Amino acid sequence: MAEQVLNQFRSDKALREECVAIYEAMGMDLNTAFRMFMERTRMVRGLPFPAVLPSGKMTRKEAQAVIDEMRQEAADMPEMTLDEINAEIQAVRAEKRAKK
Repeated sequence: MAEQVLNQFRSDKALREECVAIYEAMGMDLNTAFRMFMERTRMVRGLPFPAVLPSGKMTRKEAQAVIDEMRQEAADMPEMTLDEINAEIQAVRAEKRAKK
């Protein structure tokens, strides 16, 4: 077995707790996740994910065009009553309960 070393660093407590919960849901602990990160770093000889700056900023005109497009999409959606919305929510919840 290779010589072991201790890696220590500081992080935001809330960020750490959220990451721990995510990794536990995946069946691993934080140390295993970091070892995987380091192994992948070695494999790709760099960061194991894209790390680039955005190509540019969105202009006010481009942002307004996106907002207008989203409004148009929303306008094309059929209107739903509160009862219809609640019925749809109940159906999804019932489906989730049935899967458990």
